[in-house]
Amino acid sequence: MIVVMQPGATQEQIQAVIDRVAEFGFQTKLAPGAERMVIGVVGSPLPDTLKEALERLPGVEEVIRVSKRYKLVSREFYPLDTVIQVRDVTIGGNEVVVIAGPCSVENERQIIETARAVKAAGASMLRGGAFKPRTSPYEFRGLGEQGLKLLAKARQETGLPIVTEVLSAQHVDLVAEYADVLQIGARNCQNYLLLEAVGRAKKPVLLKRGMAVQIEEWLLAAEYIVAQGNEQVILCERGIRTFETFTRNTLDLNAVPAVKHLSHLPIIVDPSHGTGRWFMVPAMMLAAVAAGADGLIVEVHPNPDHALSDGAQSLTPENFAAVMSKLAAVARAVGRSLRGVATAEPSLSPAD
Repeated sequence: MIVVMQPGATQEQIQAVIDRVAEFGFQTKLAPGAERMVIGVVGSPLPDTLKEALERLPGVEEVIRVSKRYKLVSREFYPLDTVIQVRDVTIGGNEVVVIAGPCSVENERQIIETARAVKAAGASMLRGGAFKPRTSPYEFRGLGEQGLKLLAKARQETGLPIVTEVLSAQHVDLVAEYADVLQIGARNCQNYLLLEAVGRAKKPVLLKRGMAVQIEEWLLAAEYIVAQGNEQVILCERGIRTFETFTRNTLDLNAVPAVKHLSHLPIIVDPSHGTGRWFMVPAMMLAAVAAGADGLIVEVHPNPDHALSDGAQSLTPENFAAVMSKLAAVARAVGRSLRGVATAEPSLSPAD
């Protein structure tokens, strides 16, 4: 349920709504708009008597029941786009943001070299895995806290904010000490205890879509985070599992306009996991921005043939730099700009 206040409603009138909702045993979330305050009522089931009680209060213009199962992340609750600030980077505004770096942090030289290269090419943030969920228990599973320390050193050297994955609720505080954005991977998209834990951490969260998760289920996963009071959620489309075997996953770019229609949260795209093949990544980067994505998260490695994880889908720094100018042209064509890249007039021929 949402309560739409009249333009010019006083703070006392807004507080009266909050107090009345509390008397019924429910919580409220405030969503200030350009002209009026919107108050979300959180809880279930909401009695009809609550709606009637709120409609009688001074300053209330309208009380609307939200039809969707996800409430706080819906456009019905908050019609404006949510914009998230990560240090000096804005996600969800007019600028398209590119996050780049290796799948795994392997050693100091590798992460520092990659961070410098992606920054020079125009990346705004650095990705890198310190804790890695792997299908096989015998594969490289990350350096743990040592990897976090190396990411922090790369941030100190380049100024790039860090995005890294947290695997369990018990690691949230540790990862939050180092990371600027807490990533929830596809395998943990519906790990509800972990979602609630990152919600309480009050740091921006990048929530990847599960490989077999429907869009409604994905938005409900985001609802778990926002319901804990953390509204800084960035959705990430990373491909879904289909019958196709040529690609690692099927990159569902339908999800970008769908999410934009259903939710106010920003959405970025991961074409590396979405394809699993490096030569397809540049084309999907361009397509994602054309579809309306607010950003990209891309795997880049200085020597993909020797990467300890996901080398087959990683761009070299040279390939990454080559596609960034083309990406700026696509962003400009759809009325946006690419953060960190000058808007020249490059060719839009397919990337190498």
